[in-house]
Amino acid sequence: MRTLAPGEKIAYGLGDTASNIVFQVVINYLVIFYTDVYGLSAAAVGTLMLSIRMLDAVTDPLMGGLADRTRTRWGRYRPYLLWLALPYGIFAVMTFTTPDISPTGKLLYAYITYGLLMTAYTAINIPYSALGGVITNDSQERSSVQAWRFALAMTGGLVIAVATLPLVDYFGGDNQQRGFTLAMTVLSLIAILCFVVCFLLTKERVDPAKTAARQSILGDITFLFKNDQWRIIALITFFLLTSIAMKGGATPFFVRYYLNSADLVSLFITVGMLAGIAGALFANQLSAMACKVVVMKWSAIATVVFNGALFFVPKDGVVLALVLSAAANFAHMVLTPNLFAAVADTVDYGLQRWRKGVMAMSYSGHLFALKVGIAMGGALTGWILAAVEYQPNAEQTASALNGIVFIYAGGSIIAGLLTYALLCTYRLTRGWADESELMEPGSLA
Repeated sequence: MRTLAPGEKIAYGLGDTASNIVFQVVINYLVIFYTDVYGLSAAAVGTLMLSIRMLDAVTDPLMGGLADRTRTRWGRYRPYLLWLALPYGIFAVMTFTTPDISPTGKLLYAYITYGLLMTAYTAINIPYSALGGVITNDSQERSSVQAWRFALAMTGGLVIAVATLPLVDYFGGDNQQRGFTLAMTVLSLIAILCFVVCFLLTKERVDPAKTAARQSILGDITFLFKNDQWRIIALITFFLLTSIAMKGGATPFFVRYYLNSADLVSLFITVGMLAGIAGALFANQLSAMACKVVVMKWSAIATVVFNGALFFVPKDGVVLALVLSAAANFAHMVLTPNLFAAVADTVDYGLQRWRKGVMAMSYSGHLFALKVGIAMGGALTGWILAAVEYQPNAEQTASALNGIVFIYAGGSIIAGLLTYALLCTYRLTRGWADESELMEPGSLA
């Protein structure tokens, strides 16, 4: 298949700019919003973050099956970007709105609005992710598409890093509740526009879901879990996103309480996003030169090293902490585009081995692993903060500070080691389609 035009790659990436504008606010600010602005306890927040994800066990496969069975003149997956952009933005604003009601009512409101936001995230991101697998069937081009995607996703994150707290202060002043609501309104409008551009300037060219209409959604799910290479990618995604959610949720706490530099929270997130953009663009260059599995292994090792070094940063080592955090994010974002491109490779693997391929269902399962990872990371952040007796807006004990550092760096070390171990069992290296030992005897007969 021909090389995709840079304009289409950028347009596709704008879809994740839209997603990441909301995603990064959730990752970096939702925990501290709920505890320090909205007024929930850290333990309640941890339980909330995990409980809502239970819905994904139902909504993700349903959305994957629905998307694979969709037929429109625009394709299977693109229409959802147009249909769901507005609800996605509305639910984001609602999630960051603090109602003037009883504590019990506020907790219920948080569950409802966060649940709606995550359902909308599912409904728009499964088709969006699947779209990346059908605008080209070339493995190298898919890696390039995903690299552009995550470079622009990090650009969305950069917007969040630079704009969120200033917008909160601008609109809210001393009233942070009002500030978060109006700031999220502005950011959601940008996200909606990016989704529309993505819809208009991309095209579906591959149809991997020819078998989807001939079997049930349950059959799709059963087939998905039969795919051993997909299972590896899903596990890696779960571990990595758990660690990313822990790091993102702990960043304001780490900078504010451990480094005693509350005014530098935006700087840390901004520099991290810039490092992520650089990492994704570097991944784009590497995809043309090296096997993505080798790149992912080295990236996993680098994340372990850089996060491990954070444990030795003194409380006054702000510059060193900033450099190490940026380096860790760079390494992570070299890995991530290749990881997402690998999902489409596992679909091709299924097509060659069993003559079955369900692109949206594969990405729905992948997104489910991602969201459960985020939920687990958010839950662990809240639970660990509660266990070490974190107190909002107060001087922290030594135990609380150690807990914050562990959340910020320890989760990434564990995830990096597990990722490397799993990649040692992954077989879809460069040129895998030509290796007959990957195939079941007679599977292509």
